[in-house]
Amino acid sequence: MTTIRIKENSLLAKCAARNLKSGSMALVLGSTIRLHNVTREEFLKDTKWVRHEVAHVKQFQQKGYLRFIVSYLLETFNFGYAHNRYELEARKKERDQYILDGVEFN
Repeated sequence: MTTIRIKENSLLAKCAARNLKSGSMALVLGSTIRLHNVTREEFLKDTKWVRHEVAHVKQFQQKGYLRFIVSYLLETFNFGYAHNRYELEARKKERDQYILDGVEFN
């Protein structure tokens, strides 16, 4: 079982939203999904978005915290946010009906 924490009104997610010029934002650090300008309930109703963020949680689990952050930042620096391999993978996982198996939200 994977337990994922959801934190609303995150300053980090707000900064990311501003940087990416997005109205609302979900940002993953470890096993926590940090939200800006979206409630927990609104987020959880959007299955595609939830799957995307869960994919990032699983990426953290696979690579390890620090290694994933460094790799993610290098990917973004070298290829841009939209072409970062972790974002490409997470977008593919948006259609994975099994990615939420064994996941609970706290």
